Amino acid sequence: MLHNSRPPQPQSAGFSFENTRRNAVLEGNLSELGYSSPKARKTGTTIAGIVFKDGVILGADTRATDDMVVADKNCMKIHYIAPNIYCCGAGVAADAEVTTQMMSSNVELHSLSTGRPPLVVTVTRQLKQMLFRYQGHIGSSLIVGGVDVTGAHLYSVYPHGSYDKLPFLTMGSGAGAAISIFEDRYRPNMENMHAIVQHSHYDNSTPESVEYACIIVLTPACPELLSRSYTNLPRATKLLCYITRV
Repeated sequence: MLHNSRPPQPQSAGFSFENTRRNAVLEGNLSELGYSSPKARKTGTTIAGIVFKDGVILGADTRATDDMVVADKNCMKIHYIAPNIYCCGAGVAADAEVTTQMMSSNVELHSLSTGRPPLVVTVTRQLKQMLFRYQGHIGSSLIVGGVDVTGAHLYSVYPHGSYDKLPFLTMGSGAGAAISIFEDRYRPNMENMHAIVQHSHYDNSTPESVEYACIIVLTPACPELLSRSYTNLPRATKLLCYITRV
């Protein structure tokens, strides 16, 4: 069946693209036999982030989907990286969980070796280098948000290793509806509660609404960990806020 494929060559150094040619040969032979190659499964729901006057807010719903079926309604998608940095994950839940756990460990080792708190750009760089190494086979779309000595930062990292830095970001299956709300209502230097309300308005893209939000602030005015329930927000009755300081 694979008569036209050449034997793999020993790899000397660097990244090997041998699998690219192998996949092309497999797809060609499958089409000759009347079969089609499997399509990538679309998973994940809405995650979002926004920069406000005093820091960064990350928001996510709690649904984990399996194709068109909601497999879990209580999936935590906001992951701890460092005391001043958190990360939202969309895509394959296991990939996002393990990737962020590995990154949290690497960042802790980096902080111990340097004696300094981690920078948000350092976490983003390590994430994009890791994802690029696997050429998209790790199905994680990530939003990294945090504050450091240089200010508040918000990055999106895609499964193939590319990234963006913007004042507001959305990813996941409901990203189209969420970004339209942000583009219409985002204003620079928004207040804390105003920014949370903007987050809650993208709940039309996901029926379970915005279940959890992570607030990372620049000033030490708030306690390190605070849990609140913003019952006055539309359809956001279980909003959990982590407020950390640097």
